[in-house]
Amino acid sequence: MPVYEYVALDTRGKKLKGIIDAGSLPAARQRLRDSSIYPIEVKETAGRKKENAIDGRSVGNLLNRVGIRELSAMTRQLATLLGAGLPLVQSINVMVSQTANPVLKKTLARIKEEVNEGSSLTQSMSHYPKIFSSFFINMVRAGEASGTLNIVLERLADFNESQQALRGKIRAALAYPVFMFLIGSAVLFFLIAFVVPNITRIFEEMHQTLPAITVFLIVVSRFLESFWWAIVIALAGAVVVLRYLIRNTEKGRRSWDRFKLSTPVIGTINRKMAVARFGRTLGTLLESGVPLLTSLEIAKNVVGNSRIADAVQKASDEVREGQSLSLPLARSGLFPPIATEMIGVGEQSGNLEQMLYKIADAYEKEVESNVTTMTSMLEPVMILVMGLIVGFIVVSILLPIFEMNQLVR
Repeated sequence: MPVYEYVALDTRGKKLKGIIDAGSLPAARQRLRDSSIYPIEVKETAGRKKENAIDGRSVGNLLNRVGIRELSAMTRQLATLLGAGLPLVQSINVMVSQTANPVLKKTLARIKEEVNEGSSLTQSMSHYPKIFSSFFINMVRAGEASGTLNIVLERLADFNESQQALRGKIRAALAYPVFMFLIGSAVLFFLIAFVVPNITRIFEEMHQTLPAITVFLIVVSRFLESFWWAIVIALAGAVVVLRYLIRNTEKGRRSWDRFKLSTPVIGTINRKMAVARFGRTLGTLLESGVPLLTSLEIAKNVVGNSRIADAVQKASDEVREGQSLSLPLARSGLFPPIATEMIGVGEQSGNLEQMLYKIADAYEKEVESNVTTMTSMLEPVMILVMGLIVGFIVVSILLPIFEMNQLVR
């Protein structure tokens, strides 16, 4: 159904702006009049198809995607309105007027119309998988079924905000080392490719026998000076090919996931992040009333690693056959013993959700600590490596000068 943007006046003469679904332009005007709103201007939203508005990936919507932060804010505000006793349709209508992102705004308007026509919130949201994940939709379904939608939406907002905060802390910790590496590499590349050749040409014109390290520096600098463009193209091509293999091929994705878990230091951090994400997701779903098997299926898709996802799938299969959750996770060898022991204790005590939260809290803190430690070690190592390279360049240039001085004497 087309979406129309309107400018209208209410019964008090106040100007209103909004969007509305209707089969045609006259139908949109009639719906506004039926709501005691008098349209001034009504126009279709640039002929965008429903899928484009949902996906947010058309050319016009490229900069208007729905981010986690916007979705979290919308979820918390909707929970607040429902908790205050407002009806669902009225609450969504308030969110439509409050939301700035055009994609999310149009989506909420569609959801409001569908709910007003008798659909459940879960059914309406499930039509927009690019915005609302299976995790989000199953949480909403559990909230509607239990009559605690506002509480479930609060948990959803808490979950999204905690995940966003963790990612933000990791990015902040890595920002300085990455920036330092990029700037340092660019400076060294410029120095070797464009500065050193001009200096070393003086030695070549003197037809003097040069030290081995100076000859090596000249060869490297000449190569970079002549073929720097080929190196840049090769690196860019390698990045494009690797991204394609990782994103579009099963073998490439699994190889990358295996590499992420087996790399020293970084592998440990990735494993802990996946376990923390698994614990937080599963605990949130179970606490909201989602069945265990459904929760495991969702948690499998959010851990971010195919090997760990396979382990969760095997555990889900064994749980379906009557086994406990902790034993197959322990046998996989991918979950730390402490985590599986805590899950086992939670199963026995009937307090699995709280144990999963404790696992998530513990490993999120460990990830933050490990990233901070790693970056604090990276900085002096990078300074040392760059210092050695600069020292090598300086020595390579100074040695022939010293030898010339000795010959003059």
